[in-house]
Amino acid sequence: SLALQPMITPELVQGRVHLKCTYSLPSSKLLLQYRVVWSHLSVPGKKEQIQQDTTLQSFSSIEMNGVNLRLGDTVFCTVTAFTRDTSEQQSLPEESKGFYAGIKFLPESLEIAEDGKEHVLTILSTVPIACPGQEDFCKITLQLSTEDLDSQFLGPPNIALSACQVDLLPAPCSESSCAAVALTVTAVTDFALDGNHVSHIRAEPVGWRDWLWRAHTPKDVKVTVRDLPTGNCYSFTDPHIITFDGWRYNNDKIGTFLLCQSVSRAFEVHVRQWDCGGHRSATACNCGVAAR
Repeated sequence: SLALQPMITPELVQGRVHLKCTYSLPSSKLLLQYRVVWSHLSVPGKKEQIQQDTTLQSFSSIEMNGVNLRLGDTVFCTVTAFTRDTSEQQSLPEESKGFYAGIKFLPESLEIAEDGKEHVLTILSTVPIACPGQEDFCKITLQLSTEDLDSQFLGPPNIALSACQVDLLPAPCSESSCAAVALTVTAVTDFALDGNHVSHIRAEPVGWRDWLWRAHTPKDVKVTVRDLPTGNCYSFTDPHIITFDGWRYNNDKIGTFLLCQSVSRAFEVHVRQWDCGGHRSATACNCGVAAR
C-alpha cells in the first residue's frame, strides 16, 4: 500500500471541460509508473470502465466529450503503481471518491412546514462553464418549475419559489463548485388540514447551444411539505360564536358586526344578523357575510 489517495478535480483545457485525477507520489526511491483506470456509474451500483492510461506523471486527464462521459455522470479513477522494469510488482489499486460532474441542487431534498419560513436552495455546477467566443456573455440559464406529485385536485401549488429562472455565471472552482446561485423555497399555507404533500423542483437549461450542456437535466429536488393546523373561528345558527382561541359566546343582536379583523394585514370579515325568532323570542340568525 502506497497511500496514493487519488482525487478528481475539474478543469478547463482549451475551452473544453476535463476531469483530472491527481495522486500522491510515494517517497520511495523506486522508479514507478502508474495505471489510471477511469470509470463511471452506468446504472446505480454498477461501474463501467471508460478509459485506461499508463503514465509516469502524477496525474491523468479525461475530456467530458458527451459520448462516453456526460454531464450527470458520477466518475471514479482507480490508480495502481508498478515498477518501470516489471509490472509484476505493483501496489494495491486505490479508488477515488465518486465525483458528480454536472449541475445539482443543495440540499438534494427538503422537509419544510406550512409556517411561512423561507428555505435557501442552492443550484451549483461542479464543472467549469465555458462559452468559447462568448466569454462576455457566458452563462447557463435554468428554467425552474414545480410539480405536486400527490395532488388529487387542481388546487394551489404546495411550494413557491423566489425565482422562475436563474443564471449560473462562471466562477473559479472551489469546494466542488464552479458556479452557484441561490433561491428560496416556501411552503404555501393553504388553511386546510389536508395532510403532508410531496413536490418536486425541476431545473432545465434553456437557450444553450453547446451539445454538452443541452442534453443535461439536473436531478429534481424532492420537497416534503408538512401540514400544520390552521386557526379557525366560527359563527353559526342563532349565532353561536367560537373564537380562534376557543372562547365561546352568543350574539343575539340584529345588525351588521365585525366578526374578525387582522392587525397585520388588510383582512376582515363582517357578518349580518336578522331577526329569526318572530314574536315568540328575541333571536337573531346569520343571514349574510362579507370578507375583505
